[in-house]
Amino acid sequence: MHVLFILDPLPLLKAYKDTSVAMMRALVARGHTLSVALQGDLYVIEGDVRVSATPIALVPAADPHGHDWWTESEAADAPLTGFDAVLMRKDPPFDIEYLYSTHMLERAEAQGARVFNSGASIRNHPEKLSIAEYPHLTVPTLVTRSMSRLKAFHQLYQDVIVKPLDGMGGTGIFRLRHDELNLNAILETLTNYGQSSIMAQRFIPEIAQGDKRILIIGGEPVPFCLARIPAAGETRGNLAAGGRGVAQPLSEKDWEIARELGPQLAARGLLLVGLDVIGEYVTEINVTSPTTFAEITEQTGFDVGAMFAQALEAAVAAPGRATR
Repeated sequence: MHVLFILDPLPLLKAYKDTSVAMMRALVARGHTLSVALQGDLYVIEGDVRVSATPIALVPAADPHGHDWWTESEAADAPLTGFDAVLMRKDPPFDIEYLYSTHMLERAEAQGARVFNSGASIRNHPEKLSIAEYPHLTVPTLVTRSMSRLKAFHQLYQDVIVKPLDGMGGTGIFRLRHDELNLNAILETLTNYGQSSIMAQRFIPEIAQGDKRILIIGGEPVPFCLARIPAAGETRGNLAAGGRGVAQPLSEKDWEIARELGPQLAARGLLLVGLDVIGEYVTEINVTSPTTFAEITEQTGFDVGAMFAQALEAAVAAPGRATR
């Protein structure tokens, strides 16, 4: 296959741990070729969705901590239907430009392109709001821009987490205990004085054992998760916020959650999903660019990249593949 990655600039990727790079290596190991493009390289002309794509090759013996892990050829314009698979791996934020990109990807799919995760599925599954479909798997959760509702929620549960709907890596997350003196200031800042909706959730003490990232590929759970354990004095387990990643087998409850959600999400065009689970509760459903392939593979020996590559091959070969 010729696979196109739409992602952030390659020099910004940390090749030794980046999931997109792990995907690339697994695909190359199975004989596939790669091209890359930025979100801004997508365009539509006379109804056709096209891209300025750069072919790349991986350097086998490159320093994984350096920036010489790939070589590239001259970029060329091509229709998205000219690739066997298109992987949308642009990191959040999910801003207006990202929204436009999902519409272009959806248009490309209508023309025969195979996009993973699909444009419509990414757009229709906002990563924090999606848990509203599964209240039986979540702690009490409120999404609102109303200061009075947020204060009442805090008064009821006494210990809550509040966070923006478009954040990533733990940015903008606050824990509000019962005696929080800066309650008003925090809520005013996060909601932009009532102009932006945010999420509030009852605090889950099991965060001390880690915020688990459970990967689902092609509807099937990876048998190991990465528990992101907060640093001392921290509430957030995100690796970007200093959390420590510890791979561990899925618990019985993890399997139960993954087996319930996996087939449903796969049927909606989501080849790769990252569930965030604290204790026994789902806190987010990540669909834009789920990570932790490298950490799980390194610590357990289970080749997550190979599992993904095989699932991608199966998805491309499935009925519905357009003839180019």
